[in-house]
Order: sequence, then C-alpha cells, then structure tokens
Amino acid sequence: MEIHLTQLKSGIRPTPGFAKKKLAEFAVNVGVRCSHGCTYCSVAASMRMHHAYKDAGVSPFENMILAIVDPHIDDAVRHDARTMRKRGMVQLCTIVDAWAPEGVMYDLGRKCLEAILAEPGWTVRILTKNVAVMKDFDVVQRYRDRVLVGMSITGTPDKADVIQAIEPFASPIPERIASMKEAHRLGLRTYAMFCPLLPGISDDPEQIDELIQTAREFGAEEVFMEGVNARGKALPNTVTGLEECGYVFEAEATDDVRTRAVWSDYVRRLVQDSQRSVRKYWDIDKLRFLLYPTGMKPEDVAAIRADDAGVIWLGKEGTKASKEVSPVLS
Repeated sequence: MEIHLTQLKSGIRPTPGFAKKKLAEFAVNVGVRCSHGCTYCSVAASMRMHHAYKDAGVSPFENMILAIVDPHIDDAVRHDARTMRKRGMVQLCTIVDAWAPEGVMYDLGRKCLEAILAEPGWTVRILTKNVAVMKDFDVVQRYRDRVLVGMSITGTPDKADVIQAIEPFASPIPERIASMKEAHRLGLRTYAMFCPLLPGISDDPEQIDELIQTAREFGAEEVFMEGVNARGKALPNTVTGLEECGYVFEAEATDDVRTRAVWSDYVRRLVQDSQRSVRKYWDIDKLRFLLYPTGMKPEDVAAIRADDAGVIWLGKEGTKASKEVSPVLS
C-alpha cells in the first residue's frame, strides 16, 4: 500500500447530492482515496482531477492499493465547526473511509468526530467498512443523541469470502455485523447501509431478507439500499476481481448487468424485493432505496412508480434524462 499526504481546502462542506439522498446536509472527508481497495468504487473517476493525484505523481486509475489523506484535516474541521452559521447533519465520510488503515494511523476518525461534536448544532452520520471505528465508540457514547453509527454491509455472512475478493482490505462482513450489534448493545443510535447490493452476490431475495432481519437486530433507525452503478470501470473491475479469485458465477452475473436491459431488470427486482422484505420483517417507513432511474427501461420505471414506498428518486426523478451519476458509497 502507498500512502500519500495532501492538504484539503475545507473541512466541512455542503453536500447537495447526499442531502437529496436524505443522508446528510454536510460532508467531511479525510482525504481523496482510501486503502480498502473496493473494486466497484467510483471515487477514482469522480476525483480524477483532484490536485492530490498530480502532487503525488500517481494516476487515479493505477491498479494499486493507494491512499491519499490529509493528516491535519481535523484542524480545518474544527475551524469550520466553530465558524459556520448553518449547521446540521455531517456525514463522515462520503468518498473515503476515516477508519481505513491510513485514517487510523493519524487517528482522523476520532479527531474529526470530536472536532464536530464539540460545537452545538451539529450531528454526525458515521459511514465506514472498518471495525476500527469501535475504538471510538466512547466518543459516540458521550454524544449518543447526536451520532448515527453505520457500517457499510454489502452482503450476508455466507458470501463473506466473495465480498472479501472485491473489498480486499475492508473488515470481513461478519465482523462488520458484529460491530453494529455491539453499537446497539451499548445503546448507540444505528442505521443500516446495504449499498451496493451486487448481482449474484447480495441481490437474492433470501439474502435481502437476512439483511433486513439483521438490521432489525441492531436497531437501525433507517435502512439504505442501492443497486450498483453500472457506469465507468466499476463493473469491469469487479468482474476481474471476482474472476481472479475463482468466483465465476458471481463474475458472470455482475458482467451481465453491464447491458441496459439486464441492469434495469436487476434494479427493478432489487427495489421490489427490498420493499417486500421490509414490509414482511419490519417497517416500510424505514426503507430508503436510492434510485437513479436514468438508463432504466420505461416499463421498469413505471412498475416502481406504481409502488414507490421507501424509494428516493434521484437525478431528474425519472421524468427526463439526467446527467448526474450516482457514486457508489465507499
């Protein structure tokens, strides 16, 4: 793994895209790339023009485990938390993981949490794939009413080995689930983040049922779900990662959704199976299915519109073609 240091221009900044997703009004990111190495991550494409890549002398598309982090980002966060007038929910983080190894090396997750929560009017939504966040549960406990703990869980434990092939340096799925149950045991506020649910890996109705029941077990206040973004190199990279580890069926299923018709059908089924499962095992009001309908077949969009309980329509809400790309939460 290569770790490069950079300096970011701001600590807390508005995030209109995540506000539309009902996740947060503001974002804090500790860098521009983390070392979890998720094959489907679209951050390299969306951040490819950032000066940090040029400064480091690396390409955003190099096939390597690379982290670019600001070791002093908490100073900027502390300043912004103190001086910004408008305040609200901050997501930590939206494009990188503050508890990835490089974040832990500089203790950035904890420092940013403390910097934000030291000022009134701020709340925090934690999103991570690393159980290293558990060492900071003491901070969350001090501000338990103002923090939501979330772990990105992209499949069920029986698929842990498959998921490890495409999320090689994130914590294993069973550990992520255990960390959420521990958060709930400690009385912390939690939410579920099941994004993305990949074809052939986590889109089976029985797997969705298991995930929803797991979210109920750790007391999730909200359940976010999403299909995989079919644009860019995310899917080809995922197919390659699966093939290299011998997961042929999963690779073929992922490769299939690169075509519009198959991807559209996959997303429609995912929405409907998610709704069915949440209604059966919990409360449909908790569902937040993030849907960019651009590129879907009209009949699939119509089917979802006929029952769109829990669906958050993004882009142009399916009425016109949208140029907005949905970044995969990483």
